[in-house]
Amino acid sequence: MNKLQGFYELKWIGIPAITWKIFTEDTIFDENLLWTIRVAVRFGEDINLPRAIGVKAEEAKFVAKNFLNDFKENGLIIYYPFFIAIKSGNMEIKESRIIIEAVKNDLWNLTTGGERDVTIFIDRLTKEMQFYGDETFLTMQEIDELLRYAARIRVKYKDYIFDRSSVMVEWSYAINTDINRKPIGERYLVFYECRVLNF
Repeated sequence: MNKLQGFYELKWIGIPAITWKIFTEDTIFDENLLWTIRVAVRFGEDINLPRAIGVKAEEAKFVAKNFLNDFKENGLIIYYPFFIAIKSGNMEIKESRIIIEAVKNDLWNLTTGGERDVTIFIDRLTKEMQFYGDETFLTMQEIDELLRYAARIRVKYKDYIFDRSSVMVEWSYAINTDINRKPIGERYLVFYECRVLNF
């Protein structure tokens, strides 16, 4: 499952996901927002594809057009309003346990920078938790919320998970922002990648 399939899967699962749309030449970007532009390919390597994060409407249009020219044979250009990540991480749902990794701010701090504030191993049957790192980084309310969505993912992918696979999702506790990157509104949980991992 690649990134593009993952975007569709998140909608299918029914968990809170980014509200992405497909860019076309007719797309108009709201000038009162910042935008994230990403390339999603239909097949082939989809790691380290070009992207633009938190750009104004004029730049978003320019970048998206260039990406579309470069990838129109094998991909889509998707866009969504930029958000500020407060805490981010990934969650792997296995047959017998769930693993949550979390980091301050953007997920790139974890995936690219190798930083990690906490890793939590949760036994599926006993609910016992083992913490490695800052046990207070995620509140119990946040952990419970993530686990509720893990249960929904487990139901949707029970055949994959049972067959010695696992499902990985990426998430953030985020807040919307105005054009000056000032937070607006209430924070919320959002998922933005889903992959089936084979052993």
